[in-house]
Amino acid sequence: MIRLFYISAVMVVLAACGSSKPTKSGSASPTVKRTKPSKPGNSRFIDGISMTPGEEGPGNGNHPNTGWFGSPDEARATGVYGNIENSTELHFKYAVLLDQPVEYLTNLTLLQFIEDWYGTRYRYGGNTKQGVDCSGFTCNLSNSVFGKTLPRTARQQYDAAQKIPTDYLQEGDLVFFNTRGGISHVGVYLANNKFVHASTSSGVMISDLNDEYYRKRFVGAGRL
Repeated sequence: MIRLFYISAVMVVLAACGSSKPTKSGSASPTVKRTKPSKPGNSRFIDGISMTPGEEGPGNGNHPNTGWFGSPDEARATGVYGNIENSTELHFKYAVLLDQPVEYLTNLTLLQFIEDWYGTRYRYGGNTKQGVDCSGFTCNLSNSVFGKTLPRTARQQYDAAQKIPTDYLQEGDLVFFNTRGGISHVGVYLANNKFVHASTSSGVMISDLNDEYYRKRFVGAGRL
């Protein structure tokens, strides 16, 4: 009786432990390998990536972050660009008025001149902020911003200017209109089809060459 009890006990123990041989499929049970925790300061997230404090990562087209609103390639293609840290409220205001990216507005002297004269009432023959006509305004702007002296009337400015196609318009070029017969109105081109001028109805303002009124009366563009 004692011998039989001993054999039965051994069989129970073996049955409880189970088999350590691989299963019929030939694969062993999966195991999990534990690693030691990293020491403080030695954490690694993704190989080959490093960040400089204050940097926000690459910009458009994977360009290095330099603070540009757009990519440096876009800025270089236009020949004009600026940095976000150098922009003022004036840049943002006129970026909206001109429907242009802020980084393209680099001529702060021009923006400030327009801001100072904006809304000045129209006065035929006028040349001051008490009242100014279209050619008087272009004379003041060209001289103050670009250092160019223009003839006094719109017709004289048209005759003196080198005529250029609208596709080649640049900031500071003149745009001419026939509003009451002949060359009777002139403005200064800014960007994106926008120009600044002294209108008879609203004084100094920014308008669009594609506006129906100006599109129908547009005569041409010139550069001095």
